[in-house]
Amino acid sequence: CGSCSVLLDGVLVCSCLVLAAQADGHVVETVEGLAAEGELHPVQAALIEAGGVQCGFCTPGFAVVAADLLRRSPSPTDDEMREALSGNLCRCTGYAKIIEAVRACAR
Repeated sequence: CGSCSVLLDGVLVCSCLVLAAQADGHVVETVEGLAAEGELHPVQAALIEAGGVQCGFCTPGFAVVAADLLRRSPSPTDDEMREALSGNLCRCTGYAKIIEAVRACAR
């Protein structure tokens, strides 16, 4: 569903598919690691501002995936955003507000 998306040595993975032993000795960055010095990552702030969060279950995965996308491609097209986010499922907000939040962070 993508909710558990994390960065493993900078590569996007679903943590539910990675054994703990496989992560040993590697850098794992979760949604909490996106924030710097107590400030939300721009994607986290944009998700809140756009109303792209409701129950919060899928939000961590969307934030990590969006931050990774924007790191790799600072000005993604809407199609690129949809493709990157396609592995994450949301049943509360729909995807329009989530795409809006990513679009707000794109250069």
